[in-house]
Amino acid sequence: MASHYGVAVVPTRVRKPRDKAKVEGGVLIVERWILAALRHRQHFSLGQLNATIRELLEKLNSRPFRKLPGCRLDHFKQLDQPVLQPLPAEPYVYAEWKKARVHIDYHVAIDGHYYSVPYTLIKKEVEVRITHNTIECFHRGNRIASHRRSDQKGRHSTIAAHMPESHRQAGEWNPERLTAWAAKTGPATEKLIRTALGARKHPQQAYRSCLGILRLGQSYGGSRLEAACQRALMLGSCRYKSIESILKHRLDEQPLEEQQELALPDTHDNIRGPAYYH
Repeated sequence: MASHYGVAVVPTRVRKPRDKAKVEGGVLIVERWILAALRHRQHFSLGQLNATIRELLEKLNSRPFRKLPGCRLDHFKQLDQPVLQPLPAEPYVYAEWKKARVHIDYHVAIDGHYYSVPYTLIKKEVEVRITHNTIECFHRGNRIASHRRSDQKGRHSTIAAHMPESHRQAGEWNPERLTAWAAKTGPATEKLIRTALGARKHPQQAYRSCLGILRLGQSYGGSRLEAACQRALMLGSCRYKSIESILKHRLDEQPLEEQQELALPDTHDNIRGPAYYH
């Protein structure tokens, strides 16, 4: 950031406030003449507060020095303003970097959202540059994907060009293999996996969730997973978190209760009936 704006950062020693006495003094003055003046005033918007602070700041900068001629505004115009440089054409963009492994669905997970990369990078490690607005993926120094950042957790941002023509993005993985694996556990598991695959615009976007569900059988056993899927289908939730919660709280071992349709009373003070509108 310092390089972008053409400035130098010269840090002081730790716990040595006298190294920057004028800065500390400026903070003290602002506390006394601005913050103290606002302590008994109420503001109902950030804009209103900023307008009041700007007004008090102008008064402070125009306040005459006690021992020197002029004021802070005069010294700024004489000393600082003549040597200031123009700002860059573009503001500095803060970015974070992290490494991510490309999953079999050719997506990488960033803050709960999934972003696609070319399917040829499945199971390989990529570097991800994260800014406020964009997600950029790099492999061996080359940018291979760019997405607008999304805050929708559990959703996918998929670029069609990242998909192979065969639509078998995961190589050996495909919907048929997933449903065949689920069928070995039981009909409820198979139905749930089919439902999860069908709920996505691209079935490949559900691969990660389906694999997670099927692998729960390795931890809890196939019979419990089948019972959990049966309960999840009854509840209308095919998410991995739902099935994991059912197994974790042993709800799969409880008998299924048939859903009873709630009958409305014929007469009630809050029910108007069709005659009300005639």
